[in-house]
Amino acid sequence: MATASLVVGGTQRKAKVRLGPLVERVLGYAIVALILIWFVANLVADPDRFIGSLLVGLQNGLLYALVALGYTMVYGIVELINFAHGDLFMLTTIIAAGLMVSLLGVGQLSAISILPLLLALVVCMAAGGFINMSAEFLAYRKLRSAPKLAPLMTAVGISFIFRGIAQQEYVNGSAQKNWPITWGGPQVEGVYVYKLLMVFAVTVPLLLLMTYIVSRTKMGKAMRAVAQDQDGARLMGINVNGTISFVFGLGGALAGAAGVLYFLCQTQTYYDTGTQLGLIAFTAAVLGGIGNLTGAVVGGLAIGIIQALNEGAAYGLGSNWSQSVVFVILIILMVFKPEGIFGRPTTEKV
Repeated sequence: MATASLVVGGTQRKAKVRLGPLVERVLGYAIVALILIWFVANLVADPDRFIGSLLVGLQNGLLYALVALGYTMVYGIVELINFAHGDLFMLTTIIAAGLMVSLLGVGQLSAISILPLLLALVVCMAAGGFINMSAEFLAYRKLRSAPKLAPLMTAVGISFIFRGIAQQEYVNGSAQKNWPITWGGPQVEGVYVYKLLMVFAVTVPLLLLMTYIVSRTKMGKAMRAVAQDQDGARLMGINVNGTISFVFGLGGALAGAAGVLYFLCQTQTYYDTGTQLGLIAFTAAVLGGIGNLTGAVVGGLAIGIIQALNEGAAYGLGSNWSQSVVFVILIILMVFKPEGIFGRPTTEKV
């Protein structure tokens, strides 16, 4: 940090000129400019591939956003990184597959599949919420006042339990399972229109509903109060345990909705699905600012679009480098803005 001397009214005063933030801002703008140039170059080189990749990126980004919201809501209220959240999402993909294919006999997906879709959403969101609330009640609640490492390791343990359940032959098995289900209807650059509409029609209302619950309802006020000061909220008559359990239920319900959409988009289930997608969704939450709902959505969309363009656009590095590109961007952002895009700098209490 450099210092410059200023003479004011005959007296010399020393003022600190902060060059660090200025350099960081310039470098940040430079990185954004490079990404925009890359976007434009891909659009000019092959517009069809660019549009197709962009649509795939929007579709995947919305799925990442749904899962990322579960991470960020739980962290925002109890400062717990729930590493079991990705594997909870994986379990709901298996539930969705069994319900839609084995029980309802859905084989061809089109506009007339709306009723099975709605039923699967209700069942999987309820299952995801119930499982997440049960984990909070049986494990996390008892460790709320323990050192932060204890609930973190508990979350890792619950994650392995979920994976173990999924690996059972009567659940899914240890191999990837492809389900006899296909999509129909028109396509735009290889992307099924009905599939894209389904993701938008389910995800956007859920994101708006979460924002409304947090910002406009009595429970949302209780959630914000508990996130700020649990003891103070308890003194004001707020049921802290019930509020935290409700947040876990919301996060699990979002994971359930994402599980249904992911299964219908990929038509396959695998016990390890939650590891990769959960890590990407957690990265999206960190990228946008962990604890910030808008940041989780923006982070999910950003990662989805960049990942899809890298894999399918003219000037991409290919699928082998997708994860590397995403995490390089995350590392660069963390260096210059550790709190994330929408996060606010905080001071740790000692």
